[in-house]
Amino acid sequence: MVNSAVHVRRLSKSYRRLHAVREVDLDVGYGEVFAILGPNGAGKSSTIEILEGHRKRDSGDVSVLGEDPGTAGRSWRAKIGIVLQEVSDAGMLTVGETLRMFAKCYGAARGPEEVLELVGLGSVAESKVRTLSGGQRRRLDVALGIINEPTLLFLDEPTTGFDPEARLRFWDLIRLLARGGTTILLTTHYLEEAAALADRVAVIAEGQVVAVDSPPNLIRYVDSAATVRWRVDGEIHQERTDRPTELIRRRSMDGAELTDLTVSRPTLEDAYLHLIGMQ
Repeated sequence: MVNSAVHVRRLSKSYRRLHAVREVDLDVGYGEVFAILGPNGAGKSSTIEILEGHRKRDSGDVSVLGEDPGTAGRSWRAKIGIVLQEVSDAGMLTVGETLRMFAKCYGAARGPEEVLELVGLGSVAESKVRTLSGGQRRRLDVALGIINEPTLLFLDEPTTGFDPEARLRFWDLIRLLARGGTTILLTTHYLEEAAALADRVAVIAEGQVVAVDSPPNLIRYVDSAATVRWRVDGEIHQERTDRPTELIRRRSMDGAELTDLTVSRPTLEDAYLHLIGMQ
């Protein structure tokens, strides 16, 4: 627990007959970017809300930054940042006014101008929030989440609805925060987002953690055999093997030309679908 920003054991939460979270164990190290993956209804949001102190748990031990989020006070809350799925809605205020208003809620906070530059909104500081694009409003949400220089930042589905360019820019921002030492816990539906950002990933299915590992290591949860495909005389052939080079050499010995030759191995998506029981 000394090196864990988040330490969870046997966490459970039910809503009447629905068991949303079942005996979940998690550890997130200080300075780590940790992603939680899972389909809708898997228990991601309930888990995060309990860790944020926004929802009561039924049972289990939870420590976030050394305190129980269910009973922690104001000083603890000043050390965490939260970016919810919903975008900010202070439409009548300017971007700068919104940051200054939030900064006054903390005893110690970053300078609003510094934060706006950090998230790439310095040029629109005097613009009304309602005039921002979706990507800009999401960056404003992050600005509000980091104005207090949090030790731990929660990001709940941070890039939902982003176009590819906005998503890549947002990833750069998250990497910048991580390099500065912020511990980041995010939920996402996007496998490529977890692969690009996370040091480790927890896959949750039906309220249970089914795997925790680095994105490359998650692929080991499925059969690692390669799939070799080729065409001979217009007919497509396919074979799985642990030694694709040997297979190709053997199939070519009679002089046959293997056209449209491809060799593929399991991907993170294959591992994810296997872990959540969809493959």
